[in-house]
Amino acid sequence: MLSAKSLFQEILDDDESFRLFCSIAAGGEAQGGWENGRIAARVPQSERALAPKIARHGADEDKHGRIFTALMRKRGLEPVPVPPETDYTMLLERAGIGLAHEKLKGDRPLTVEDIVVYLAHSRVTEQRASEQMELLRRYFADHPDIGRAVRMISNDEDNHLAYCHEELLRLAYAGHGRTILRVLRECALAEIRVHRDVSLAVMAHMGRILGWSRARSALLAAAIHTVYTYERAAGWRRMVSLKPPRRRNALGGPAPAAHEYA
Repeated sequence: MLSAKSLFQEILDDDESFRLFCSIAAGGEAQGGWENGRIAARVPQSERALAPKIARHGADEDKHGRIFTALMRKRGLEPVPVPPETDYTMLLERAGIGLAHEKLKGDRPLTVEDIVVYLAHSRVTEQRASEQMELLRRYFADHPDIGRAVRMISNDEDNHLAYCHEELLRLAYAGHGRTILRVLRECALAEIRVHRDVSLAVMAHMGRILGWSRARSALLAAAIHTVYTYERAAGWRRMVSLKPPRRRNALGGPAPAAHEYA
């Protein structure tokens, strides 16, 4: 029977598919860490109080990258190059979502509108990350090899999502509401396209590694397209709503110490 749990279990059980999965995840987290670090260093003066939270977000992403790498090395595996068609963060940037890397590589201070764009982009992508990690947590929270990693990363992603809600609501009350709504919608519609394309590419690679039949690969592709159709019609709205989070000041203070780890 084909299910999310059986699919993840199959990927987890095979060294080559597990190595690809972790390499893709580690690469994306490391990129997110770099982006947050650059943004934290160049926050405009009027938003300086936000800089430590952005830095904490980046530190969490860096930590996640190290965790995925450690999970591989625990099994005697080394990372593999990430296929370009599976590079979620790069494809989002090419779609014009978030702050361009050319801007982040410069030295000029960012504007408040840049911070709005960053937070709106993060609110959308952290929704996806939180949901994906919640799925893994549901099935593998007690797994002897990856359970601790899944629980830690899932908790961090929930904190990141709460922080985005809280800061975007603050900026909306400060007069940036129309810009926030516009950017959230643009980001959400672009993200669901990129997520579909990356999901199809990842499943194609996994199918070759694991020797899936054409019928099974076609079934998985059809499921991905079905999810995209739903998200394009209505599901994207969950990515643009804002509400006060239950976790307040989720990224306030220093990041909790975590042993490196797997």
